[in-house]
Parts: sequence; structure tokens; C-alpha cells
Amino acid sequence: MKLEIIQMLQDLNFTEYEAKAYLALLDKSPLSGYAISLNSGVPRSKIYEVLSGMVERGEVMVSLEDPSLYTPLPPQELIRLKKSKIDSSFKAAETALANYSYVSLNRENIWNITGFEAILSRAAEAINRATGRVLLEIWTEEAKLLEPELRRAAERGVEILIVVYGELQFDFAQVYPHDSSEEITWEYGGRWIVASIDDREVVAGIVSLGTDSRAAWTMHPGLVMPITEVIIHDLYIYEIMQAHREMLEQTFGPNLIDLRKRYNFGPAGYNMAMRLGFGN
Repeated sequence: MKLEIIQMLQDLNFTEYEAKAYLALLDKSPLSGYAISLNSGVPRSKIYEVLSGMVERGEVMVSLEDPSLYTPLPPQELIRLKKSKIDSSFKAAETALANYSYVSLNRENIWNITGFEAILSRAAEAINRATGRVLLEIWTEEAKLLEPELRRAAERGVEILIVVYGELQFDFAQVYPHDSSEEITWEYGGRWIVASIDDREVVAGIVSLGTDSRAAWTMHPGLVMPITEVIIHDLYIYEIMQAHREMLEQTFGPNLIDLRKRYNFGPAGYNMAMRLGFGN
């Protein structure tokens, strides 16, 4: 029977010496290290190393007197302790391996997402995975729909930076209003979303065509980097305009409209989407 119990303890990640020492303490305690060695058969040269590891893991308690005396954690408490540690290890492994698999499977792919709800859902899922930073370029309407996920991310300590077209008040985020929001909406005939999560994955596309809305989701570094830089570039422009608006508008017109006209190819948004066949 004793050999069976030793094997059971070994199944709980005890070494043979640890199992023998623990059983010796269950038979009689408190005991000195010397007495445990005699009662368990664990060599004296090993017993204090064995006991030290068990004390460190909370499986055995030690007194501060001289010589030190040892007593075991009661069996029921030991089982609860082992179960808790195993459960924690499984949860940590599950999270780590799932994330590894998720990233490795999707790193090279570019996925097409069709429909307004599917696009917002994919953005929400990405935000839920955020651990460091969320960069978002978005219109007020869609930002409010993503508020619950963004707020929860902020509560986890994730930094939230939003370039918004329109007006938005989020007390948990850094919000940067984009100049000429109404003009840009009219010019492009629609609204879009660009989301960069931890500089690792992006969701980007047009969201104002209802079921014909289209976006791409990817972890491909060849796209994540430049798309992320698009948002960062707009943050640069915001800071520059805040510091030098008067001088820049003297050169390029109100809200840099002359500069926009110089590089504007014409209405995009809905008209361009139709030309590309999104409405078919």
C-alpha cells in the first residue's frame, strides 16, 4: 500500500524522495530533518535539499527553532494546492498555445470580410486580444459601437489612441479629432475603419455600404506595418496642426484644403466601391 501511495504522489509531481519524506511526516510530526531521514529512508545527504524544495512549494512547513522541525501540509490541503497549480498551469498553457497557434496560422494570410456587422465583429475580437496598444481611425458612429470592447481593453491597461472623424468623448482613450471630417465624408462618399492592434494585426476597410461593406483582416507584417503607419501619420499631422495651424493654413488653406486638392484623385468611397464591384 505504501508503494502505491508513493507512486500516486509521484503522479502529483513529487520525486520519490519527496514522497517518502511526506509520508514519514504524515506518520509522525513534527520531526527534524535527521529524524525524517531515519524514518523515510531518504539519505541524510539529500534530506535537507528535498525538504527545502517542499517548503518552498508550500507542501511542508518548517519552524524557526534550532534544530528546525518540519510538519506536512494536511493531505486535503495538499490535494487542493496541487489541483490549483495544475489548473493554473493548464490555463496558462492553453492561452499560450492557442495564441501561438492563432498567430502562426494567420501570419501570412489576408482575409476578406464582407458586411458591416462582420467587420465590426472582427475589429471587436481583435481589440479583445489587445495587450499593449490599440490604434484606431474611425467615424463616431462605429467608435460608439466598439466602446464596450475599447473600454474593457483600457481597463486591462491597454493604451487606446483614436483618430476620429466627428465628435467623440471617451474618458478611457486619447481621442484626436480629424480636421475636415464632414468634407472628407462627402469627398469619399462613405466611412471606413482602420484598426491596428499591438502593431501585430490590422482590420481595414469601408464600413458604410451595409451588407456590401468590405474590409481586410491580416497579421501579415508586410501590411500591418504600413497600415499602422497610416494612423501614426495622422497623429503626427494632428500634433503639427495643433502647434503650427496658423502658419500652415496660410500656406495650404483652411484645414490644409489646398494640399488635399493637390493630391485628391477624385471621389472614392461608394463610387469607387461600385467600380470595384463591391455592390455586385
